[in-house]
Amino acid sequence: MATLTPARLRPRDIAHVGSAGLRGRPMRVVLSALGIAIGIATMIAVVGISASSKEQLMRRLDQLGTNMLVVTPGDSMFSGERAKLPKDAPAMAARIAGVEQVAALGALPYPVYRNDRVDELDTNGITLSAAAESLLAALRGRMAKGSWLNAANGRYPSVVLGHVAARRLGITEPGRQVYLNGRYFTVVGILAPLPMAEEIERSALVGWKAAQDLLAFDGHPTSIYERSTDESVVKVRDLLPRTVNPEHPEEVEITDPSAALQAKAASAGAFTNLLLGLGAVALLVGGVGVANTMIISVLERRHEIGLRRALGSTRGQIRLQFVTESLLLSGLGGLAGVLLGAAATWIYATSGGMPWVVPPWAMAGGFTATLAIGTVAGLYPAVRAARTSPTVALHAT
Repeated sequence: MATLTPARLRPRDIAHVGSAGLRGRPMRVVLSALGIAIGIATMIAVVGISASSKEQLMRRLDQLGTNMLVVTPGDSMFSGERAKLPKDAPAMAARIAGVEQVAALGALPYPVYRNDRVDELDTNGITLSAAAESLLAALRGRMAKGSWLNAANGRYPSVVLGHVAARRLGITEPGRQVYLNGRYFTVVGILAPLPMAEEIERSALVGWKAAQDLLAFDGHPTSIYERSTDESVVKVRDLLPRTVNPEHPEEVEITDPSAALQAKAASAGAFTNLLLGLGAVALLVGGVGVANTMIISVLERRHEIGLRRALGSTRGQIRLQFVTESLLLSGLGGLAGVLLGAAATWIYATSGGMPWVVPPWAMAGGFTATLAIGTVAGLYPAVRAARTSPTVALHAT
């Protein structure tokens, strides 16, 4: 076989020197990079959205606190019916060491209507309760509009609506009236959302004194909301049943309303892992696209490879060239994917009123994954290019 020398190279062979790299195949290059970008964007967006949701939950927990317990009556061990808490149960709970705030709620059996012309069966799922003046502070709630029940308005026919109850009744401003137990009550306020007391969001609340005077309330609380110091929560939980109902502590139930939010935050990763798996599949598909592009590139650039070998390039240099091109293609797709994923997270978080959180490890890990995919995808094409015979490559038609 004749030896190749620069003098025997044809002009069309020399022209291939300027065709190195990824030029000449823009559509295929864009599609391959797009596959990588979609995979990384999916993974970044999934992690970012999950992290943003979890951050919102944690901020809500920090704001509402995890030191609140709710005392409710259980079933009577004798009659099987719902037991009653003693009237002085709230005052007794307040005497426990470590307890900082106590407030009571008493359920009333009357439905709440928009006016006296509404069908009696159309209750909209709104409950009526007597509320202690300290309830808002114990729940760390706030008023969306109007004022809370106090010593002045709490003895008259006035009512505060939870925000869900107000929406169902079609009431948006204080000053309107609602109809209950044969008379009208004036709405003096509308509560802001209470994530840790959803039962109150669907309730209409009247003053404790007004409930006794106007609605025949017997004074037995049906829920007691208690806040203690963080270090006293476990001890207070153990003492509450025997304190609020010494005669029948077994008829007392204690719940932690923050447990649902904590469980929701803890389980946020379960669904995230599934979506991350889907993102990984998309990333793998993108890697296959890069490998396909690089293999076709080797076939299309045989003249260039042969010319470089004839001019003295080693097999290692050829391998390095194609692996570098594969890394460049994957890296550009990965960078675009990180930006797209971060942008998608920002849009989702902004539209949902959540904080925008994209963990740095997710961006760094995603970009590193693209480089790993690029290296793996470029290895076989690089080895195949390095094994190309310069003589065969230059004389192939």
